[in-house]
Amino acid sequence: MSGPAGTGKTTALTQFGKTIEAIDRRRHPGVDGRIPVVYVTVPPAATSRMLAVEFARFLGLPVTTRANITDVIEAVCGVLIDARVTVVCVDELHNLSLATRNGAEVSDTLKYFSERIPATFIYAGVDREAGGLFDGTRGRQIAGRFGVIETVPFPRTEEWTGLVTTLEQALRLHHHRSGTLEGLAHYLHDRTGGMIGSLSHLIRGAAIDAILDGTEKITRKSLQKVKLDRAAQKRRARPAS
Repeated sequence: MSGPAGTGKTTALTQFGKTIEAIDRRRHPGVDGRIPVVYVTVPPAATSRMLAVEFARFLGLPVTTRANITDVIEAVCGVLIDARVTVVCVDELHNLSLATRNGAEVSDTLKYFSERIPATFIYAGVDREAGGLFDGTRGRQIAGRFGVIETVPFPRTEEWTGLVTTLEQALRLHHHRSGTLEGLAHYLHDRTGGMIGSLSHLIRGAAIDAILDGTEKITRKSLQKVKLDRAAQKRRARPAS
C-alpha cells in the first residue's frame, strides 16, 4: 500500500491483520501456539539486523547483543514456520531507501524472509513509487513480486459518512447524542480534506476536551476548537480551483 501520509495505510493494514487473526482463530479453535499474523515497522535508518530484531521482538524472542544477524533470522524463521504464520505486515516502508547500503541490505533481508516463510507479505509506506522503491535491480525484484494499492483521501461519498459513523459508534461519552457526527459529515470532510488521519485526530481531540470539561459530548462548536495538523490546515486554506 502506497499513498500520501494520513490516508489510512496503517489503519487498513492493522484492520486487515485483525480480520485474518479472527478468521484463523475461528478455523482453529483452542489450538495454542499459532501466530497467524505478524506486524512490524521498519525502524528509521534501519539496518538488516535492526529489522530482524523487530521480528524477534514481536515474537518475544530474547536477543542478546552478541547474537549475529544470522542467528536472529534463523530463530525468527523457525518460530514463524512452526507457528503457521499466514500474513506478515511490514509498515513504515518509507524508512527504507534502496539508494543506501543499509536500505539495500534491509530489502534483501525482507526478500529472504519472504522466501523462507510461507506467508503473504504486505508492505505499507508513504509514496513508495515516488520514493524509488521500484528502481534498480532490487526495485525490479520488488515490483515483480508485489501489486500496488494506492491510498487516497476519501471522497465526499457514502463511504466517508460510513467512516464517520463508525468512529462515532466507538465514542464512550456519556452525553453524546448518536448521529451528531454523521450529521456533520460534510463539515468534517471540509475540515480534514477526507484524510482519515486528520479525521481521527479531530474526533479524538474533541472527545478528550469533552471529558476534561465535563460536557461528555461532541458538537460542531467543540470540533471547531480543535486545532488540526498542519497538512489539514494547508488543504483547507487552499483556494478552490
